[in-house]
Amino acid sequence: MFQDFSVQSRPELGPPRLAALREAMSAAGLDGFIIPRADAHQGEYVAECDARLGWLTGFTGSAGFCIALPEIAGVFVDGRYRVQVRAEVALDHFTPVNWPEVKPADWLREHAVSGAKIGFDPWLHTKSEIARIREGLEGSGIALVESANLVDRVWEDRPAPPAAPARIHPPEFAGETAEAKRARLAKGLRARNAAAAVLTLPDSICWLLNIRGADIPRNPVVQSFAVLFEDATVKLFADAAKFDETLCAHLGPEVSILPTDSLTAALEAIEGPVLVDPDSAPLAVSLLLADHGTKIVEARDPCILPKARKNPSEVGGMEAAHLRDASAMVEFLCWLDAEAPKGQLTEIDVVTALEGFRRDTNSLLDISFDTICGAGGNGAIVHYRVNEATNRPVKPGELLLVDSGGQYVDGTTDITRTVAVGAVPDDAKRPFTRVLQGMIALSRSRFPRGVAGAHLDALARAPLWAEGLDYDHGTGHGVGAALCVHEGPARISRVSDLPLEPGMILSNEPGYYREGQFGIRIENLILTEEAAPKGDNRDQLSFATLTWVPIDRRLIDETLLGPDERDWLNAYHAEVQTRIAPLVSDAAKAWLERACAPI
Repeated sequence: MFQDFSVQSRPELGPPRLAALREAMSAAGLDGFIIPRADAHQGEYVAECDARLGWLTGFTGSAGFCIALPEIAGVFVDGRYRVQVRAEVALDHFTPVNWPEVKPADWLREHAVSGAKIGFDPWLHTKSEIARIREGLEGSGIALVESANLVDRVWEDRPAPPAAPARIHPPEFAGETAEAKRARLAKGLRARNAAAAVLTLPDSICWLLNIRGADIPRNPVVQSFAVLFEDATVKLFADAAKFDETLCAHLGPEVSILPTDSLTAALEAIEGPVLVDPDSAPLAVSLLLADHGTKIVEARDPCILPKARKNPSEVGGMEAAHLRDASAMVEFLCWLDAEAPKGQLTEIDVVTALEGFRRDTNSLLDISFDTICGAGGNGAIVHYRVNEATNRPVKPGELLLVDSGGQYVDGTTDITRTVAVGAVPDDAKRPFTRVLQGMIALSRSRFPRGVAGAHLDALARAPLWAEGLDYDHGTGHGVGAALCVHEGPARISRVSDLPLEPGMILSNEPGYYREGQFGIRIENLILTEEAAPKGDNRDQLSFATLTWVPIDRRLIDETLLGPDERDWLNAYHAEVQTRIAPLVSDAAKAWLERACAPI
């Protein structure tokens, strides 16, 4: 679907909605209420009916939460959204809070009175999340209290839940039958002496059953819950209208589809220990099982790691999707290079054109997230989303940052390119080159098996650190195979202790942002694989590049590049030209030859 560029936030609606919530708090005997961005599935992207944080505050970012007290309402956001939140919320009524530097417990200790009861909906928070806040509140006299959702009580025109049809994920791209996956994971349950596992993440369920959906924009998932039993059968809790006869036949008799509101009764009927992920399942699941006396085995969602380790068919699909997507990107960049210097384009024009080039492949199912297109100072807003109110001209002499991706039947893409519009700003080349050096360092890295994302994060930051610069987001996130563009648990981040494994696909996206002036980010997707033998032939891993699109050579200060970095960039551009030139128009082919010329 083409993007809706209507104004996305209306801060003037925040105050009366906040007042209504406070009245509901008082009626419920509560002194505060927590409003998360997440839904019951802990998804980054939520359906309209679950966009409670945006409805209440006007903040449209993909991460954050609000704590509403009688006299103050804090909106907690991380470094990606600190510029954006100030533009979207009514600052007379909502107070931005720098999170995670400021913990919610510490904020409550400062602003809530002793003895305060802070309500939360246990279906919208994980057990781990609530446990951390409660631990931070010990000795304060402030209590967290399970509650009905008070936002839902005052949201009179709340949209209906999504009801998009589900579809089969083709076996040639899945690479393993759903029956084999169920049997493999059920064997793991038996090894843990667990009778069942509760699955609450829609992408886990879709991966397990080889299905896809369209309930959430940009994410091809079916909103559902599931229980996987030790005998490899599954109870799927979803709207049965989403599944036609062909899809039901694909699922087979071992998968029964039940109404979502029957989940509680199904959990209470399980005999034997039940595996629950405290980091992803709603706290309500654990409370229901505990109230029924069921033993809970706390462990990671059993689908998470197998889903992250892409098999050869999934890797092949991702490679094909990236070539197709790169051809669209090259056609777009060729067009942009000709049109942008004329000074007639706006950010919305650029986003619309890019989506058009992707649709011209005749293979696009959807974009993989709302395109980030920031001209000049808007590029410094890390997760900026253009709308009619913020739409800015693309001016010559500025930088343009475009972060975008596509959803295809065989794969998911995510790419960022920062380009010069006309003359290159004098103060941009040095930081751009430092960002590029960080991206190259991560691309070229070899590391022993067992190394985690936290160990590698510094490789991408070191060139920036040497200049006294940095960026306030992770260096890389996991990416699903024809699934969610942001996929756990693999990350390249200072806080990620998960060892990387072959088959894991991640983004490689260092950046630099100068508020009010420009943003720089360069992003490729990379595949973790076995490293070629070298030296003592230790067990090592390395990265293979999946993204093949030129990097703007006009923005590179060549004097800063070392010989190895220069060789990597020239080899990368030579490969881009070899792979993509046969796939594009004559005009784009000529542009590509110039863009890929060696330095």
